[in-house]
Amino acid sequence: MNGQSRPGRLAQELWSVAAIAHRDLAKLLRDRPRLAVNLAFPVLLVAGLGGILQSTVGRVTGLSAVTLAFTGVLAATLFQSTAAGMISVAEDREADFSRTLFVTPVSRLALVTGKIAGESLVALCQAACVTVFAMAAGVRMTGGQLAALIAPCLACCLLGGAFGLATVASLRSQRSAMEIFQFLIIPQYVLGGVLVPLHGAPGYLTAAAQVMPLRYAVDLTRAAFYHGLPGYHEAVTTALGPDAAVAGAMIVVLLTAGAALFSYRERTR
Repeated sequence: MNGQSRPGRLAQELWSVAAIAHRDLAKLLRDRPRLAVNLAFPVLLVAGLGGILQSTVGRVTGLSAVTLAFTGVLAATLFQSTAAGMISVAEDREADFSRTLFVTPVSRLALVTGKIAGESLVALCQAACVTVFAMAAGVRMTGGQLAALIAPCLACCLLGGAFGLATVASLRSQRSAMEIFQFLIIPQYVLGGVLVPLHGAPGYLTAAAQVMPLRYAVDLTRAAFYHGLPGYHEAVTTALGPDAAVAGAMIVVLLTAGAALFSYRERTR
């Protein structure tokens, strides 16, 4: 009996993950203003600031500032979109939708996985649009480079989802989540090296950057894009191995803490 029930149980969990992910993706497609804003911001960063920085960053590094901006903005788009999407956890809590989910015969892990999977799909759709625009704006990439971006892009989504879940689950209201989330994200754009790699930064800024999850998302994405190219060491600030290890540890710790806080908040309401 146990052997027969396990496949059914697994199928139920996977179906629940898919249903929750589909709900978040459907919400994005219906929310056109959010989609437009989420696409306009990275496009402006790549085309606008990337072009402005070309005269300074390009001269110092010998790299295209637009391409540097694209790789950083791609990682930031995936990270921020997935993380911001987890604010819906607070929204669902206030609307009592999460309680409805908790009475269904699925595990807490499936619920959390479904939320992150749905927001990751949303982020990947946005990232695909950003990539198409970047290529139209003059960013040159081979098929191999495009394929190499798949793994770090998925890592950016996981890291952003874990960060967003841990942040939102620790707060009691959607309003608090939105206010504090912006406070936590903006410094990461600067210290994460989204537009310019942080080479030669003062020691205190370098130390602060070490605890910023977005910094590792950006570095992993640039390492994949510039692998084997002459400008690799100018674009990437840390070795790939340590970056991947720290990012993996952050994902595990933040996911575990976020899932535990999420469950605790619902039990103590």
